[in-house]
Amino acid sequence: MARHDVIAAIEEHQVFAIVRGISADKIRPTMDALYEGGIRLVEVTFDRKNGDENTLNALKILAEEYQGKLIFGAGTVTTQQQVKQVHACGGQFIVSPDLNPEVVKATLEHELVSLPGVMTATEALQAHQLGADFIKLFPGALLGPAYLQALCAPLSDLKFIAVGGVDSDNLADFAKAGAIGFGIGSNIVSNKLVEANQFVDIYENACRYKQAIEQLRK
Repeated sequence: MARHDVIAAIEEHQVFAIVRGISADKIRPTMDALYEGGIRLVEVTFDRKNGDENTLNALKILAEEYQGKLIFGAGTVTTQQQVKQVHACGGQFIVSPDLNPEVVKATLEHELVSLPGVMTATEALQAHQLGADFIKLFPGALLGPAYLQALCAPLSDLKFIAVGGVDSDNLADFAKAGAIGFGIGSNIVSNKLVEANQFVDIYENACRYKQAIEQLRK
């Protein structure tokens, strides 16, 4: 999928399901549950403690079996080498917890969509000037919707994605404050549900967030 199409898909679907530490044998049923529940954006995070192999294997499965169904990329990307690995595995976007100019540069050089993490107006504007496509506000719940609204007042042309503690109770508040997308972790996919093979629960969680987005549009 072309880079501009990935950007358009993110703006359309809005909710990222953040997937952490799931073994390769659980990826397929997890992705099936997300897709059937209406989720189209999937972020598979790197694990700084346990290495990159699990994340890269998951991305390869997504590229081979879910191309055209899901838009997928990697999260917790902190190095240029990881950007190269994600690109090689077929990932389509790069999400980071921080603003690293070298990571943003590598992302754009590989024609991937860039979503660096920021906390301040200074960082947000710097990310935009570096060419980031979206700005990840992190940690979202700690900073809160009022903080995002204050950021958006002078920076209304930036596309903010709220991540970290965003749930079905505060999603609408973040949307009103200016967020155009939302990263949701264990409230959709938790390791506990995955390990217990409770994929119906993951499907139901996905449906709930799909419905939350539909409510925003009414």
